[in-house]
Amino acid sequence: MKKHRALIIDDEPDICELLQITLQPMNIESVTSENLQQAKQHIEKQNFDLCLCDMNLPDGNGIDFVRYLHQHHTQLPVAIITAHGDMESAIEALKAGAFDFVSKPVDLNALRNLVSSALKLTTPNTNKQHTPQPEKILLGESASIKAVREKIIKLARSQAPVYISGESGTGKELVARLIHENGSRSEKPFIPVNCGAIPEDLIESEFFGHQKGSFTGAISNKTGLFQAAHQGTLFLDEVADLPLHLQVKLLRAIQEKAVRPVGAQTETPIDVRILSATHKNLSALINEGLFRRDLFYRINVIELTLPSLRERPEDIPLLAQHTLKKLTAQDPSSAPVLGHSALQALKHYPFPGNVRELENVLERATTLCENSTIQEEDLHLPITPDTNTDILSAEQTAETALEPFLSSVEKEAIVHALKQTNHNKTAAAKLLGISYRAMRYRLKKLGLD
Repeated sequence: MKKHRALIIDDEPDICELLQITLQPMNIESVTSENLQQAKQHIEKQNFDLCLCDMNLPDGNGIDFVRYLHQHHTQLPVAIITAHGDMESAIEALKAGAFDFVSKPVDLNALRNLVSSALKLTTPNTNKQHTPQPEKILLGESASIKAVREKIIKLARSQAPVYISGESGTGKELVARLIHENGSRSEKPFIPVNCGAIPEDLIESEFFGHQKGSFTGAISNKTGLFQAAHQGTLFLDEVADLPLHLQVKLLRAIQEKAVRPVGAQTETPIDVRILSATHKNLSALINEGLFRRDLFYRINVIELTLPSLRERPEDIPLLAQHTLKKLTAQDPSSAPVLGHSALQALKHYPFPGNVRELENVLERATTLCENSTIQEEDLHLPITPDTNTDILSAEQTAETALEPFLSSVEKEAIVHALKQTNHNKTAAAKLLGISYRAMRYRLKKLGLD
């Protein structure tokens, strides 16, 4: 078993001794330093696997040292030791590049968890899957998406809370998973939760758990999402939808690293990394009093903004090819080709629904296209605002009025064809002069499948 080496920087001998005694059973030998100058000399002469640094030192502060390591020794994880309740300094340290922080008086269990996570960044995991699955890749060759991929790798080496912003359909949950899977918590749970999908009367129980008999219907103990994500990552999607009363309790859980289940008398320690996302403007919600500023400050230690698809149209061919391959994975021989006109139409469409909308458009086109080639008309892209407004309005009005009538005619024709062919879908499609794939799509659309 490899012996690790840690650098402890603190001018209090008692703290240094406590940390050394704690790390020794973890097969970690420690070198201590009482100031930053001495610490830098140690780093130049020896290799370390992690560093624990006090915030206030005789010749400087821990944040300056974090910045120094971030420039000269990027691969060395450093955790800051802060005074109890000094969250402002802790957050500043995380922003500067610290791996994590621990508060005085030092909770030894929390320290052990922190150290174990830090060592995973410097110890290769031979059991980890090196070839990422296609659906877990952030595709694209544009400068903006390359920058996002680079930032994901950096964020994966930290425990700092990350706020992922971007329009709907840009891949916020995928990015959160990539941060988790490239970090020290990759072998522990990744728990995604849509904050807007939980009924308000159950949301506290869902997040923090409850004890049997704590309210009507609580027939047994329930583990909350925080406990389920212990030592892993909790991804709060659409965090803007959280009710205000829960925002208060969420803030406390994040700051105290503990939760109290509904009906419980004591708190349960938790070790969870928080990633959050929303497509809404949190700053505007804060000004309207709908989102707590202190909670935003706590979850938005580092912000990662995802580009919209219209900002990177050069990635559309690659994304389209990947989507078509995924849609026909069970029968690759049926994969359609994207025609030139269709590809040009996709490049010039603004995609308000981003990558998710692109996938939906191609799924529909795959079903409707003839001769295994997707043409522009198979895409059925909505008319964009660039079109003449009067023409657009007239066409939309006519289309809205005609749609129910056309659907009823189409439904009647399909039912008639199915009766004539004794409900043989292939034969019915041939009789109607459409492909079997198009037949399946229309049956599903009209509720006949």
